[in-house]
Amino acid sequence: MDLLFSNDRRGEYPQSWYAATADALPPFPALEGEARADVCIIGGGYTGLSAALHLAEAGLDVALLEAHRVGFGASGRNGGQLGSGQRQDQLSLEKMVGEADARVLWDLGEEAKDLCRDLIAKHGIDCYLRDGVAWCGSSKGDVQHLHEYAEHMGTRYGYEIERLDARAFHELCPSPDYCGGVLDMGAAHLHPLRFAQGLAKAAAGAGARIYETSHVTKVDQGPEAVIHTDKGRLRAGHVIYACNGYLGDLQPKVAARVMPINNFVVATEPLGERTREVLTRDVAVADSKFVVNYFRLSHDGRLLFGGGESYGYRFPSDIRALVRKPMLEIFPQLEDVKIDYAWGGTLAITMKRLPLLARLGPNVLSASGYSGHGVGTAVHAGRLLAEAVRGQSAGFDAMAALPVPSFPGGAALRSPLLVLAMSWYALRDRLGI
Repeated sequence: MDLLFSNDRRGEYPQSWYAATADALPPFPALEGEARADVCIIGGGYTGLSAALHLAEAGLDVALLEAHRVGFGASGRNGGQLGSGQRQDQLSLEKMVGEADARVLWDLGEEAKDLCRDLIAKHGIDCYLRDGVAWCGSSKGDVQHLHEYAEHMGTRYGYEIERLDARAFHELCPSPDYCGGVLDMGAAHLHPLRFAQGLAKAAAGAGARIYETSHVTKVDQGPEAVIHTDKGRLRAGHVIYACNGYLGDLQPKVAARVMPINNFVVATEPLGERTREVLTRDVAVADSKFVVNYFRLSHDGRLLFGGGESYGYRFPSDIRALVRKPMLEIFPQLEDVKIDYAWGGTLAITMKRLPLLARLGPNVLSASGYSGHGVGTAVHAGRLLAEAVRGQSAGFDAMAALPVPSFPGGAALRSPLLVLAMSWYALRDRLGI
């Protein structure tokens, strides 16, 4: 079974609020017959689109192959949060890699946010970019950790994060579940599918050839790689894997270190004046639970709420019910509110929740495993891949040096082991330990 086709119709976006409010982007053609390019990119999400844009702007002949539509996967379905730094916070990174390398990773994370903002401005991408992401805690210990982290970031990195006690946080987000948190106004949120579509338009405008409904079935590596699709073949001097959670068995070396998981989002009916029962400012929020709940208001006044995970190929039959449960735990006052949209998507995580950038051969590169922090990191990884193809690899090498071990037992055992771990952490969250 292939995740590319397990839950979606070929060549169609999911029935999400994002798809309903995205641009009516005309389809790009499928690859048919024989073709050639300097660089072949497999995957039309943020990573692949960013790599295609930067390579095309540098004058290379680029072909991007996407099995469905650009932004079809996690890039067009996620929570839309453009977070600061890396998926792991700086305290964790300092323990993992030391203070000096953690500082490099922080700077790269800030570059990622700046890059997204710059691309949105340069190419006039109308994706409702707004400043502000809050992190909140459901226990006093969680809040204390967030406040200590904010102090550390201000003292050691010169990066200001506002600390909010219980009263201040409830003024921002009147949920009975939360007892404080922090607000990062240097982070942001946006409409993820409109952002992806804007990157696709920019890449095509720069000369990149984008092929949709072009499912890659096999890659023959060599000095000139041959990339096989269901309707054609492409020869290329360089190959970039930008598949993330939809990689499947295409690249086993990556699959052993990157695991697909499914996450789910709902959009309520427009709340009108009741938006203040959710948020009093136009910021995004994520909580401290192991299976994170995340939410924000849409530009038309809906609550976009993400919660719940699954680890198999098939999405649950009732996504609305799955996500409604944590939504009402956070906002019991919304019991009478209708859910208009519910959808799932597949992202990819790694053992240490760090992205995996890797050289798989002299002319083969890969980037994936963003672990829920992919809006900025994936776009930035695309630029780092483009630079590495052109021989400028300092940023790529810094990310490729991150410790990203294989899952125990490789691809075969990663899912059952994760289910056991998730079950334990879910129990811990419920018990408050």
